[in-house]
Amino acid sequence: MRTLRSIAPLGVVVALILTGCAGGTDNPNAAPPGTDTTVEESSPQETGSGHGEIEGAEEVAEPQLHLVSIDRTGAVGMLNLLDGTSSEPGSIDPPTAVTSDGRYLFADTDSGVEIVDSGVWTWDHVDHFHYYRTSPSVLGTVAGEGPAVVTTSGNATTGGTGVFFPESGEAVLLSNEALSEGRIEEVFRLETEPHDGLAAPLGSGALVTSVDESGTVSGVGFHGADGSPVDGATAPCADAQGAATTRIGVVVGCADGALLATYEEGEPRFEHIAFPDGTQAPRATEFRGRKGRPAVAALAGDQGFWLLDTRAREWRFVPTDQPLVQVSAASDDDSHVVAVDRQGRIRVFDGEAGAEIAATDPLLAEAVATAETAAGIELTVDRERAYVNDPVAGLVHEIDYRGDARVARSLETLTSPDFVAETGR
Repeated sequence: MRTLRSIAPLGVVVALILTGCAGGTDNPNAAPPGTDTTVEESSPQETGSGHGEIEGAEEVAEPQLHLVSIDRTGAVGMLNLLDGTSSEPGSIDPPTAVTSDGRYLFADTDSGVEIVDSGVWTWDHVDHFHYYRTSPSVLGTVAGEGPAVVTTSGNATTGGTGVFFPESGEAVLLSNEALSEGRIEEVFRLETEPHDGLAAPLGSGALVTSVDESGTVSGVGFHGADGSPVDGATAPCADAQGAATTRIGVVVGCADGALLATYEEGEPRFEHIAFPDGTQAPRATEFRGRKGRPAVAALAGDQGFWLLDTRAREWRFVPTDQPLVQVSAASDDDSHVVAVDRQGRIRVFDGEAGAEIAATDPLLAEAVATAETAAGIELTVDRERAYVNDPVAGLVHEIDYRGDARVARSLETLTSPDFVAETGR
């Protein structure tokens, strides 16, 4: 049974200004790294009339791409990928996992989820983009018990971020607008039965998993901005695991496929996308893709990977000759999927043809040698490059996945890259 508790906002308020866009599609920086000019369906998050401007932030001509590294002690470092300079925004409690939306880092710690603002972001206004930078900072902690499941949205200054604590069953929706103002504000916090669930931001509210009488996760329900469930806004999704925001909508993994939730005219709409008939492969439970694109990829156990095109509403299973550690979709047209295999190679596949395009030598052989070290490998893909950390060697490799998987750079970060995110995307 759910109850709703109101939580007082934390931190200091900074004024927010969202103004209308004066620009159109004639952006002189139409295709810099990390962006795409393809006109797509509207985002599942409301973009409003503004273009992401925040008081005190500087609008710049190109995305301010950075690598943010956090070591196991909680020391945070930033590496500017444009000019090679480094900075130290501060430190957090020792993390056990880190999730990022391309601006913020959400780190699991003993006290809950601690949030780092990298201070760089791209505002996606569907047909063009705006790029901003401001000072990085450590924002504070979302209190909670045990490891959390964090689901991010499409824009760093609107919509929300979902945090779910399985041990307590608490589902939290954070305001991204408040985060962009330098404060943590819980839009709502729901108490549900403890279970392995999730909270995924959608429109002005969030999808929250539900359990049946036996305690098994059976589906999701949409909760509005006040935390109340919306009548009729539910959908079955047996054993829901894994969620991601794509250009088209929010994907939630189900035992028999995926649930695609879109937000239209102020209401959620649900579609079920079943796995292909006759395909015997482990289900998808964690989705990764280039930010703001319609395609996502997921591991299929040790057998290969799944590719889900949310625009076409179809799955594709691609078997591989080696088990994979990480996989991410990179292109709109399914032509590039980037993966790390258990030999430590970065491999590039044509997702539509199911064939390998290119591969590196074993770059991460020591890092993938054990399950513990392999679990620390993080793969991020932007428009031009892929970034993968090697916590054992203390490096982050920049891969030109569109150019025969060439290792463009091997980068040393200010702090050990035990946890890494590319920001400014």
